Formats: sequence, structure tokens, C-alpha cells
Amino acid sequence: MHNGPRSGLAAVSSALLAMSRRLEVHDVLRTIVASARELLDAEYAALGVPDDHGGFAQFVVDGISEEQWRRIGPLPRQHGILAAMLHQEEPERLADVREDPRFGGWPAAHPDMSDFLGLPIRDGEETLGALFLANKRGGSGPGGPGGFTDEDEELLSLLAQHAAIALTNARLYERSRELTIAEERSRLAHELHDAVSQKLFSLRLTAQAAAALVDRDPARAKGELHEVAALAAEAADELRAAVTELRPAALDEDGLVATLRNHVRVLDRAHTAAVTFTCDGVRALPASQEEAVLRVAQEALHNALRHSGADRVEVTLARTPGGGALLRVRDWGRGFSPPTVRKAGRHLGLVSMRDRASGAGGRLDVRSEPGRGTTIEMEVPGG
Repeated sequence: MHNGPRSGLAAVSSALLAMSRRLEVHDVLRTIVASARELLDAEYAALGVPDDHGGFAQFVVDGISEEQWRRIGPLPRQHGILAAMLHQEEPERLADVREDPRFGGWPAAHPDMSDFLGLPIRDGEETLGALFLANKRGGSGPGGPGGFTDEDEELLSLLAQHAAIALTNARLYERSRELTIAEERSRLAHELHDAVSQKLFSLRLTAQAAAALVDRDPARAKGELHEVAALAAEAADELRAAVTELRPAALDEDGLVATLRNHVRVLDRAHTAAVTFTCDGVRALPASQEEAVLRVAQEALHNALRHSGADRVEVTLARTPGGGALLRVRDWGRGFSPPTVRKAGRHLGLVSMRDRASGAGGRLDVRSEPGRGTTIEMEVPGG
């Protein structure tokens, strides 16, 4: 803002346009944070999205590297003044956040912060998130005297209003996309049911006719049995075609890595557990392998988030020396003992996961121990 109102207005305009162009919620969050930090010339910026327990379901930062953020560790469920911002309507401006009674300290790797400006992002009565800025450059922190100003607060309030619109639009977009996929799958399921039901009905009648003819007219019975075989082949073809059509559309459009990353982002927002995804050099795989890897990852994530009680789930996808891929889904939940694996297999979907892995020419490995979580690994050979 130091270059005069013209450049300031241009910067605001650019920030608002950037937000409005984003369709995915995660991208909108990152754009809001980066825009706020740049516009207010702050050293650090963050945005927290509330969960249902008074803390944050998602937390995005700008000004801190991924390595720094990893060293800082997971955000506490209740986070002092940050969580408090989710429950108030007015901005909060502090000369030194460390002196506020709600301040609860930082992890060892957390950067030092002093002057602070925060405010909720609201849509009517709903709080969509809270924006935080710290260490105004040239402020009371490392840069010198001063701190955030009335003008900064006014600018952040303007940004928050547009952030609410952008976030709401992104949520609606994602929801409409989910509904479209659900409707398409429902339509396919209905068509599949009708087609296969008709084929099975014909199969049953033809088999009954063959059974009635087998003693008195073996030649006709043989003809009926040939018809049974033909109908069975047709039913199998229709099933195969339907399964191909049910292959996730995103997999064809975006590939395995992007599809899995987006799936993890959705789960990270939807659950209190922190769900992360990292990928190391994986190239495109044959379509059948990509689908198998995605389905196993989804099943393993479902188990971890629904049954393990873990507060952290890590998904990694790495390239193997032979050009294939290794999927690992690890949680730090309650786990189970190896003797119960066979009994738990069907409940946890382990049988279907093993079938998918072997069907794609790969292998599945399950390691678990009570109190020590579960690791599921799937390796596929590639093309």
C-alpha cells in the first residue's frame, strides 16, 4: 500500500479477481491468505476453517515454508486466540499477541510473532473461517515501530467480505460436482439393474426349459443350454461395460496423482483427523492399475477415518525402481493384532483390497499392532 492509492486499488482488484477465478475450496483458501499477506505487507498470514468441535478442520499458512510447517507439527484442537476468532464478529488488533491472556505459547519451531490482526470471514450468521496476519513489515515486530493500522483493518474487512463470497461459490461448485457425479452413478446403477435383471430372467427361463427337455428331447435341451451360455456371455459383457463406465471420471481427466490429492483434500476438510498426501515422482500407470490404486487408497482411508480413531493419517505415493508405484496409507490409531486380521478382513475390506491389488498384477501388505496404528501398502508394477 505504500505506493499510493492507484497501485493499492490495483492490488486489491488483482486479489479479488484471483479469488473469484478459483473453483476449488483449497485453492480459494490459499489465494485469500496470499492476497491478505501481500496487501497488508505482513510477514505471516493464515486462514483457519472451523470444525464442529471448536477448533480448526483446515489451516492454511503463507510466509512459512512447508519444511517449517512440518517441524511446527499439528495445530492443537483448541488454539488460544486463533480459535477465539471463530466465535466473535469483530476484528482483533493487538500490539503484541504474546501479551494477550488467551495466548497459549507456541511449539519450539514456531516463528516469533508480535503485532497481530485477525477477523472472522462470515456469511450471514455462519463463520466460514478466520483470517490472521502477524508482523507488519516496519511494525512493532522485527521491522520497527508501528503495527497494523485502521487502514489495514478496513482493507482486511473488505477482503474478508469477498473471501466469503469466493468460499461460498467454491463450496457450491464442489457440492454441485458431487451431486452431478452421484446422479450419474445413480442413473448408471438403475440402467445396470434393469439390463442385468432382464438377462438373468431370460437365463432362468431358458435353464428351466433345458431342464424340462433334457429327458424327452436331449437335442432341444442342448440348444437351450447353448442359449444359456450366450445369455450369460451377454450379461458379462454388459457388466464389464457398466464397470468401465463407472471408472472415476477424474481419473481419466486428471490422472491418479491429482485425483488422489483432491480426494485427500476433501477428507482432510470433512474429518477432524489431519489427512495428508505426498507424492514422489510417480508417472502415469496403466488405467487398470491407476483405478486399483485409487480404490485401495479410498478403502484404506475409509478404514482409518471411520474405525481407527486416529488423529493423523498419511497417504504417500512413490515411484518404484521398476517404474511402478507404491501406495502407503498409514494411521496412528488403535490398530489390531495380526491373529485377528483374517477375522477383520471382510469388515475392513482387506479381502477386496487384496483382490484389487492382485487383479492389477500387484501385491498388498497389511501391518498393524494394537495401539500402534495400521499401515497398508500396495505396489503395482507399472506399464
